[in-house]
Amino acid sequence: MDNSSGVGVLDKAALVLSALESGPATLAGLVAATGLARPTAHRLAVALEHHRMVARDMQGRFILGPRLAELAAAAGEDRLLATAGPVLTHLRDVTGESAQLYRRQGDMRICVAAAERLSGLRDTVPVGSTLPMKAGSAAQILMAWEEPERLHRGLQGARFTATALSGVRRRGWAQSIGEREPGVASVSAPVRGPSNRVVAAVSVSGPIERLTRHPGRMHAQAVIDAAARLSEALRRSG
Repeated sequence: MDNSSGVGVLDKAALVLSALESGPATLAGLVAATGLARPTAHRLAVALEHHRMVARDMQGRFILGPRLAELAAAAGEDRLLATAGPVLTHLRDVTGESAQLYRRQGDMRICVAAAERLSGLRDTVPVGSTLPMKAGSAAQILMAWEEPERLHRGLQGARFTATALSGVRRRGWAQSIGEREPGVASVSAPVRGPSNRVVAAVSVSGPIERLTRHPGRMHAQAVIDAAARLSEALRRSG
């Protein structure tokens, strides 16, 4: 094997992934493309499927799995954060509310960037804070476009419903009123990576007294615009 690392099983797994780079493959196709023995190719493909690095298409052929897109998105996080500062600052200035950027991390979401209000009551979500995926407009955004099984699992115990997430997908933004924390409202929109997958959520949040019980009417467009600027930056650098 020309590209041997000395760790045989990893080299073989890399062969399987490289073979799938050119498109779907049957088991016979994998054997032909990799030169691996049929039982070995099957065992590796199924193991990679377990880790979501390989999946199956409607015909049962092996294809590259969703975990690879997630890893690629994480690799783009530095680009996302480099752009986030000025975009969130502008969003804060336009809305007069605190602005945040969230990414999903397992069953939680983490605040990876923020621009706080300069005066008055601050609804601070410090950078690095981990919040549940069960409540809040950012959680709705990070959940709404998930693959069906993950979506179904994520809705268990959530403060929002499948119907609500269907509305989020249709509108392209989400709002919450006292869902995560009493008295706090928020509006969020999706940031998409080069493959159009949702990689983050941009939010503004503040007290219901200021944002009202219909915060989307006030701020959805500004949040959507901020998310579009971040998505464009990721597309340019992808």
